[in-house]
Amino acid sequence: MSIETLQESPLAGLHDAPGQLLRRGDEASVRLEEQPLIELANLRVDPASTPARDALHAAFDLDLPATPNTVAQGRDVMALWLAPDEWLLRAGESWRGDLAGQVQAALADVELFAVTNQGSANSTLRLHGPKSRDVLNAGCPLDLHPRMFKPGQCAQSHYFKASVLLRVLDSQGNDWELIVRRSFADYTARMLLDAMDNI
Repeated sequence: MSIETLQESPLAGLHDAPGQLLRRGDEASVRLEEQPLIELANLRVDPASTPARDALHAAFDLDLPATPNTVAQGRDVMALWLAPDEWLLRAGESWRGDLAGQVQAALADVELFAVTNQGSANSTLRLHGPKSRDVLNAGCPLDLHPRMFKPGQCAQSHYFKASVLLRVLDSQGNDWELIVRRSFADYTARMLLDAMDNI
């Protein structure tokens, strides 16, 4: 899949050839993959607003999570808790269109909210394989053991010096998604690759 038609990937310096996505490692141990063109939107709204809750449920079958560091899945859109009145909305891989624009349209009758497009401001990486947690432990201070960090949870932390939003995708802790600011994506990927080489 070529991503050059829209914008150059911040990981272009790590690609094996122009237009290719970052794919490194061995699935039997650990593999790092770039996830291109993921639609993201930051949403600020009063969680007690019944009109907002009803509009999001009607448009996306989505109920915003109220419990800190949890994820709620709607119809091809999920919400990751960031703060009591803030969520990162992540579209599914089959999503087409402007997520922020569709959320704004859905909330048109809500008195007070803010939604901003975050897709081009962030990069999404996937780290998977039986050694993936070891790679994350090399630079992340969180307890990532499956008894502590389970599917349906997310956490804002850092990987070495880069802020990341982590989400675990399986119950064994072998499959992870990292959302990182575009300006730190190359650094984060290089640190992940370095840790992969040293586990």
